[in-house]
Formats: sequence, structure tokens, C-alpha cells
Amino acid sequence: MTVTLFIPCFVDLMFPRVGISIVQLLEGLGHKIEYPAELACCGQPAFNSGYWDEARVVALPVLQRLKNAEAVVIASGSCGAMIKVFYPQLFAGTEHEADAKKLSAKCWEFSDFLVSKLGVTDLGAKFPHKVTFHDGCHGLRELGLKKGPRALLAKVRDLELVEMKDEVCCGFGGTFAAKFPMISTAMGDVKCASAAETGAEYIVSNDSSCLMHVQGLLDKQGKKLKTIHLAEVLTSK
Repeated sequence: MTVTLFIPCFVDLMFPRVGISIVQLLEGLGHKIEYPAELACCGQPAFNSGYWDEARVVALPVLQRLKNAEAVVIASGSCGAMIKVFYPQLFAGTEHEADAKKLSAKCWEFSDFLVSKLGVTDLGAKFPHKVTFHDGCHGLRELGLKKGPRALLAKVRDLELVEMKDEVCCGFGGTFAAKFPMISTAMGDVKCASAAETGAEYIVSNDSSCLMHVQGLLDKQGKKLKTIHLAEVLTSK
């Protein structure tokens, strides 16, 4: 099929390897990739801050560009939740409500697309490391992404997955980290400690924003633990 990628601004500017890895994975499965480079932000920062009118201004070009796509794959559970779950709310009662619902039905976070839509779990990856997995809040609570990423990791050769004892927020939350830095940092410290207790070498997640926050705290603490996006693990050989 033709897969239209939505690469969030965060990934585009700071973690381009994540987008490249997703392209490699999907092309390797025989799909045609379309990438509308003119799109960047989904409007989530304004939406989460309560500025819905401003969020619609940013979100409308995204909606209009993606509404006729065959399938939309998103490189983030956070932005995936925005488009799939919150666009229908954002545009409810407007002339764009039907289009928002239409788009929602064919939006997929990339790991969910692989597992639930394509039925693929084994991508031939090899990653000889001990890892733990961080569930981003939007992906876990809004999209229900729990089993899919772990099904993909289970097929990676030589990878050992050790779960953290506590399933807690990393504290980033986008604008939350900017508004409440002390609380955000305290939450992140708890997450880092929980990850370190597993003895893992890497924290894996499907949200680059969470990983950036956690990696910054780990570096500040002088810990050797590293972060890596799920898509990058799945392209390792």
C-alpha cells in the first residue's frame, strides 16, 4: 500500500534517524512511502495548553493534507494520539469534523501499524543488549500501545527485555516540562532510577521526546545507561 508518513517536528529536527529507520522498515516490507515534507507540527503544544483556536490553525493544514491518504503512519505515540484521538475533538462541531473522523480511522503509530495492521513482528533485527521499555503516556493511555512494541522486541535476536517495576511517566509532557521544570525533573529522576534498577544497557521507547528528556537526566547524573528509539532497534543487524 501507499503509506504516508507524518514525522513530528521533534523527530524531524532532533532525531532524523528515527524517521529514516521507519522508512527503511516499511520499504523493506514492500510499501510505497509518501512523505509530505511541508508538514511539521500537529498542533499538540497549543492544544495541550488550552489554546484550541490556535491549535486548529496549525492542525488544519495537516488534516487537509492527510485526509485522503490510504494509511498514515506516525513516528510518535504522542503525536499519533493527537491526530487519531484529539483531532476529532478539536474539530468537533466545525465543517472539518467529518474529515477529522475519516483521518482518525486510518492513522497508526508506527509499531501498531506493523503489528496490528500488517501482522508483522519479526523484522530480522539483531540487537545484542539488555534493554528495558518506557511506555510513553499518550501511546499507552490514549492509543493502548502495550503489547505491540513488546511483540516486536521479542523477535529481535540476542535482545533481553527486562521490565521496570513501576510504569510511571517520565515527566516530560512537552509544555509541562517547560512550565513545571522542577516537577518534571523530579518525575524524570524517578523514571531513571527505575530503569537503572533493571540493569539494562538501553531504555527503548517509541517516543523520542521522552527519550530526550530521560537521556538528558541520565547524562547529568553520569549514568552509562543510554536511550534508543524502537525503530532504530528494529533496523539493527
